[in-house]
Amino acid sequence: MATKPIQMTIDELLLKQVDDVVEELGTTRSSFIRDALQMALHQHRITQLERQQAAGYARHPVVPGEFDIWESEQVWGDV
Repeated sequence: MATKPIQMTIDELLLKQVDDVVEELGTTRSSFIRDALQMALHQHRITQLERQQAAGYARHPVVPGEFDIWESEQVWGDV
């Protein structure tokens, strides 16, 4: 995948914290920021899916007895 350089503004305290972690991890600012952005995008996607699931259950709530057939599958017995 092609990469593209970007320029960004960051406050000095946050940059110091990033630089400290980058040094501790033995990586680069670019790599650290790429990883952080990927994690943020992943978390955003999870949040979207959770909202969709909640909206689906709000539109079609679980009715009593709907999942009773699975109740025995939840019992693990004496552990």
